[in-house]
Amino acid sequence: MTIELTYLSATLALALVQIFLPAGARTSEFGLKWNAGPRDSTPSSGKPLTGRLERAQSNLFETLPLFIGAVLIAHVAGANGAMTAWGSALYFWGRVVFVPLYAMGIPFIRSLVWLVSLAGLVMVLVAPFI
Repeated sequence: MTIELTYLSATLALALVQIFLPAGARTSEFGLKWNAGPRDSTPSSGKPLTGRLERAQSNLFETLPLFIGAVLIAHVAGANGAMTAWGSALYFWGRVVFVPLYAMGIPFIRSLVWLVSLAGLVMVLVAPFI
């Protein structure tokens, strides 16, 4: 398996973690009875951490389909190389670092880390064209 596909697999594992983080925070806040119920209405969270974890998850899910597509296109096109390997690494590690920065409410640095992950995504995306 290529390094790019390895990072893609790791990113999908990260996505699973990011599904469970806000779910666990909501269950902790609203209780097991709420979690086991139909959740027809979700009360507003009183804890900033729950909302931050939900927004971090949404943020990942905005770029994840693009990253999946970029990695698969590069793989099929045989464009795997230093640019796609570095791009995949930047995207993945940027996303890993982004979660705790967002959860802790750290501004600016969080945005810079997001830009690093975006740069990695762009590197993978443009590699087949150069």
